[in-house]
Amino acid sequence: MSVGEFLLLIVAGGAGAVVRYLLDDWIRARASKKFPWSTAIINMTGSLVLGALTGLVVGRVASTELSVVLATGFLAGYTTFGTASYETVQLVRERKYGTALLYGIGILLVCVALAFVGYRWGTSM
Repeated sequence: MSVGEFLLLIVAGGAGAVVRYLLDDWIRARASKKFPWSTAIINMTGSLVLGALTGLVVGRVASTELSVVLATGFLAGYTTFGTASYETVQLVRERKYGTALLYGIGILLVCVALAFVGYRWGTSM
């Protein structure tokens, strides 16, 4: 990786984190506080885009270099598995066991399904 690509990776990661912060703030101001919608939406959209990007690379529509910058940089800064895990633990601590189970397992299943949908779309291009 060249110095320029490395710097682009750093900028993309920072941009992803900023977009996540702004979107999280925007969703939290509008969504129910009973369920961690902002993290769920961010992780679901990130999974869909990562799947599509992977499909585009496999289909040779997008370059591996672009994938590194967008996936390892932007999307890694944008998505947040750690926050989803923390929010699941918080739901358990609040004794919202059903919601914790739904969120903890549901978000994983939905994100994998969306990554698959994105991948199928990307490989069809």
